[in-house]
Amino acid sequence: MTTTQPAPTEEAVRQALSQVEDPEIHKPITELGMVKGVSIGDAGDVEIGVYLTVQGCPMKDTITQRVDSAVSQLEGVRSVSVELDVMSDEQRTELRKQLKGNAEEPRIPFAEPGSMTRVYCVASGKGGVGKSSVTVNLAVSMAQRGLSVGVVDADIYGHSVPRMLGTENKPTQVENMIMPPQAHGVKLISIGMFTPGNTPVVWRGPMLHRALQQFLSDVFWGDLDVLLLDLPPGTGDVALSTAQLMPNAEILVVTTPQQAAAEVAERAGAIAMQTRQRIAGVVENMSWMELPDGQRMDVFGSGGGQIVADSLTRSVGADVPLLGQVPLDPRLREAGDSGLPLVLEAPESPAGAVLGDVAKKLSTRARGLAGQLLSVSPA
Repeated sequence: MTTTQPAPTEEAVRQALSQVEDPEIHKPITELGMVKGVSIGDAGDVEIGVYLTVQGCPMKDTITQRVDSAVSQLEGVRSVSVELDVMSDEQRTELRKQLKGNAEEPRIPFAEPGSMTRVYCVASGKGGVGKSSVTVNLAVSMAQRGLSVGVVDADIYGHSVPRMLGTENKPTQVENMIMPPQAHGVKLISIGMFTPGNTPVVWRGPMLHRALQQFLSDVFWGDLDVLLLDLPPGTGDVALSTAQLMPNAEILVVTTPQQAAAEVAERAGAIAMQTRQRIAGVVENMSWMELPDGQRMDVFGSGGGQIVADSLTRSVGADVPLLGQVPLDPRLREAGDSGLPLVLEAPESPAGAVLGDVAKKLSTRARGLAGQLLSVSPA
């Protein structure tokens, strides 16, 4: 005598679907209004209609696979068929309101009172010191530690973060909300994702300000623990716009041991005195090269990082630590070109270990009370 397993109930199927997260928004598709309908045949053939946020959604295959996998595990299911549709304008509007509220004006969540996201602006006085390499490796290392991390490639003219993180994926736009792609557990946005090929960006100050504002307000970042901004070298428009848009952001200065580079890096850090931003610390890159016999060669001199840290400490009247000295390692450059950051490729290498240690310091730093409202009253 053959016993036929009864088909699952619609309630059971929807419960299974509640465990399926949208790969970009990271919320259950049932909460996002993405389940169009559920139909169950007597023999256990389940048909599920799913709304995509936009036509040609780049994550449609991932969503289909997740739905199929979740429902196929239910008892009594013989087959799963997923039919994709696209949200209407009204549905997208409701989704945008659900995720970002009903405010019409651009809103930067990281600048609002009570935001618990740590924002680090990675700055340098001059180009070529490895600022982007440091940014990318810190971001990935923090993500490896279980933090939710985002990176804004704010170097509009010299954007390089997508390549260093190994992604060519484009953002998805839902109304005026931008869903950022991810790589190695890090959400990222860059002007390079919006320009064809290697087209140069030729913009003046006001356009740079608007682009940065859109990256911070229009992108749906979700609940981030850390946001890193890879700033262009120097103390120009973007550095000032960042201070204006997010006065609570902290500055992380990257320099090399060379005296000339250190002097320029001091200026990049000293801008904090004008913007009243905190300086998180200094990272010295290309500190030395370790030779086969174990000796160190100071290719670019020595002491520049400590000079910058000491000078900034005197200038701002607060301790500015030298967070780490990253040795020269060809693998750091190779990892940037291949899109697999060194902290993933060779975390135990001397450079990878230092970058991981800096990421740990920035991740576990005790939060201060500056800018927070305290529930106290005078005695």
